[in-house]
Amino acid sequence: MSPLLEISDLHASFGFGENEVRAVRNASLAIEKGETHALVGESGSGKSVTALSVMQLLPYPLAHHPGGSITFQGEQLMAAPSWKMREIRGNRIAMIFQEPLTSLNPLHSIEKQISEVLFLHKALSRDEAHARVLELLDLVGLPEAKSRLNALPHEFSGGQQQRVMIAMALANDPDLLIADEPTTALDVTIQAQVLALLKDLQQKLGMALLLITHDLGIVRHMADTVSVMNDGEIVEQGDLAQVFENPQHAYTQHLLAAEPKGRPDPVAENAPTIMAGHDVKVWFPIKKGVIRRTAGYVKAVDGISLTVRQGHTLGIVGESGSGKSTLGRALLRLEKSNGEVAFEGRSLQALQGKALRPFRREMQIVFQDPYGSLSPRLTIRQIVEEGLLVHGIGGDFDERRHLVVDALEEVGLEADMLNRYPHEFSGGQRQRIAIARALILKPKFIVLDEPTSALDMSVQAQIVDLLRDLQKNHDLAYLFISHDLKVIRAMAHEILVMREGRVVEQGTADAILDNPQDPYTRALMAAAFELKADDTGAVRV
Repeated sequence: MSPLLEISDLHASFGFGENEVRAVRNASLAIEKGETHALVGESGSGKSVTALSVMQLLPYPLAHHPGGSITFQGEQLMAAPSWKMREIRGNRIAMIFQEPLTSLNPLHSIEKQISEVLFLHKALSRDEAHARVLELLDLVGLPEAKSRLNALPHEFSGGQQQRVMIAMALANDPDLLIADEPTTALDVTIQAQVLALLKDLQQKLGMALLLITHDLGIVRHMADTVSVMNDGEIVEQGDLAQVFENPQHAYTQHLLAAEPKGRPDPVAENAPTIMAGHDVKVWFPIKKGVIRRTAGYVKAVDGISLTVRQGHTLGIVGESGSGKSTLGRALLRLEKSNGEVAFEGRSLQALQGKALRPFRREMQIVFQDPYGSLSPRLTIRQIVEEGLLVHGIGGDFDERRHLVVDALEEVGLEADMLNRYPHEFSGGQRQRIAIARALILKPKFIVLDEPTSALDMSVQAQIVDLLRDLQKNHDLAYLFISHDLKVIRAMAHEILVMREGRVVEQGTADAILDNPQDPYTRALMAAAFELKADDTGAVRV
């Protein structure tokens, strides 16, 4: 009996002649019905190109296949006509993409986007589609789904956007689900729920799963078989136990050993306070009725107080939608808030426009999604230089170029990359560019909003090491927002745990990670580190 999906000797290239980039070479793998096959490798290794080839979603004719074969349920897909692929996509094969905000239509409600798949392939009525959408959103754990069906994608957190994508992919009960980093943006507890959901659906539907991920912990829990990919080639392949317990290839051994390690340098007790917030509140009104009367509030941040000192990292931990990113934006005055926000003892709440601009130079942010936060129309030089132009720094063109080169080299990039565009870089390289853009203004305080969530494990470790070195060299104060507690352990001096806009626990990193007191914090730790509670309620490895 033939496999459900069989990829044989696949080659995928971009461009032609001297400019040809061979993204995938000689790749072969097979997936049986109901099986989970993990495709593992670093950014730029060819994982996503392989998956997109199955769906014929590569940008033809720039992308092309010099050779190879892809069969699904015995049908050849490499030369399949467009009408056949339309029948297969979203119905028999579905895909969850890595970056949900760039994959969802910003102008359509989530109900309209999920319903579209049902109308196209199942011909459901509006009432039937409405009921199915609610069922799907409930399955993927989207809170208050019924009241948010008309919301647009940007009104959700990164994790909630990914749940909408997963609901859309599962709408038609596909035979094969291709999941490209499906839990990248999710916090650890929701990640566990989504993975459990995917396993449950596999058992009910006999659905196969091609799982593309950099998280080897997920691979251990989910996969039956594994393919390890490096530089466009599959270098090792086999059963999960075979690959993880007895890896043969040096690259596989490298991946298994790579994760963020170490701890941040201690901070002097008398280090000055850089950023302080007291009773910070960000409430969003809920409008109802024809005249849009305020019927209530979403209390995204509800009375939080904190301080961040020079050379100090405060880690903000919590589930998607807990208010972490909103808190970070409020401290930077990118979100309107009540309460007190002060930078080096100077209140920011009363400042507007030009009066606030000098502080903008001192306070920077690195966003969760580097691809979405870097303009696709600007070169890397223009992106990193923009802050210099806004603040009148650097004099003439040559002097600014020199500053840009220095900033890029400090984050591990090279001067010959100046005239390239964001799409020409891997995820890890794009995040380094985003860090360089913040760093070039010599700030004192940086909000790091999930800066490693979209990166594979070895690149995560590199970015963590880079951020610690930059903090040491420049005495930077960090507000580090993350759902990855292994990264938080490597970065944070203190941790603040948020839930539904409030602080449930706060203290030193050692106290929170090694002996959490609140049940919610203990649940987070258990999900992240696979800890077990003893009879006293403490947790241990």
